[in-house]
Amino acid sequence: MPTLGRTLKMGMAGGGPGAFIGDVHRRAALLDGGVELVAGAFSSSLRKSRAKGRELRLDPARVHGSLEKMLAHERTLPAAERVDFVSIVTPNHLHYAMARALLAAGIHVVCEKPMTFDVAEARRLRRLVARSGCVFALAHNYTGYPMVKLARDLVRAGELGRVRKVVAEYAQDWLATPLERTGMKQARWRTDPRQSGAAGAVGDIGTHAANLAEYVTGRRIAAVAADLTTFVPRRRLDDDASVLLRFDGGARGALLVSQVAVGEDNGLSIRVYGERRGLRWRQEAPNALHLTSLDGPAQTWTRGHGYVAARSPAAARATRLPPGHPEGFIEAFANVYANACDTIRARVQGGEPDPLALDFPTVDDGLRGMLFIEAVVESARAGGGWTRLSRS
Repeated sequence: MPTLGRTLKMGMAGGGPGAFIGDVHRRAALLDGGVELVAGAFSSSLRKSRAKGRELRLDPARVHGSLEKMLAHERTLPAAERVDFVSIVTPNHLHYAMARALLAAGIHVVCEKPMTFDVAEARRLRRLVARSGCVFALAHNYTGYPMVKLARDLVRAGELGRVRKVVAEYAQDWLATPLERTGMKQARWRTDPRQSGAAGAVGDIGTHAANLAEYVTGRRIAAVAADLTTFVPRRRLDDDASVLLRFDGGARGALLVSQVAVGEDNGLSIRVYGERRGLRWRQEAPNALHLTSLDGPAQTWTRGHGYVAARSPAAARATRLPPGHPEGFIEAFANVYANACDTIRARVQGGEPDPLALDFPTVDDGLRGMLFIEAVVESARAGGGWTRLSRS
């Protein structure tokens, strides 16, 4: 995994004690050695933020109880010592204001998904990113898997023929019980419409599945017909969804999402069928891509081989280990960071990044996710009729 130039200085907003995704971001960003975590506003509680800072052995002067105080302190430092980018790993309703403040300060951003609270914020944020000249990366980490990149490149090369059918699934069981009423913070905010937004499971994991479908096929979801369900009593947002899809270019699809699917851990998968060939990828077995054909045998391609690199330079760039040594979730996350950070380095140094480094989700993907959520919720409220996604 190539990196360019100097080490980048990273800050974090969120990711305090007990936070799952914050630690994932930190480990992924630091994996390739080109990034140093130097500052953080890990929690709105200064006590908790300082506790996280001590755990990470940070300078106490650079650990704060709010992003505003962190930015104020960073401005007092010599330019060469300030953070280059900040990762936002807070609940959804805080993303926009934090990203806006960072962009106004000329600081690059990596942001968790869904990108904002609603579509209006997403549109405003896209305009701010364009005006700022800063890099904005979105944590759709599943696009970082080498075999997902291979799948995209095979579709792009016409190997499947015209795409006809797309099936994306994301099934979990962690919210099969009212976990939010036990005091678990991760469950509480994700099921709270004041923090999560208009959707629950659809916003949390459905946006991953939708993004994966668009990334692999290169087609945009044009319209949806959705059925949203809340199975756990007194839960305020959806925990299950079945969504029919229409893509531009004529392909049809289905997106199935559930966080109450008992026995499922993290069952993200995608199937794409074209005129001549089909493909299948599962996140829980991410080092293999399965290919089928009308007039030939089924094949399983595995990560790290020369035949993969020959067909997908992006997959080769995203690969760290030889075949047979599994790469997984952290490495996929790290690939998003590596590409975004190589682009930031080039921007900082006044040069141009390797074109392959531009392969990471951006603010445009974030807006697509918010448009998807909006259309799904609107369709479900209207009884499941077809609803077109608003124009980007």
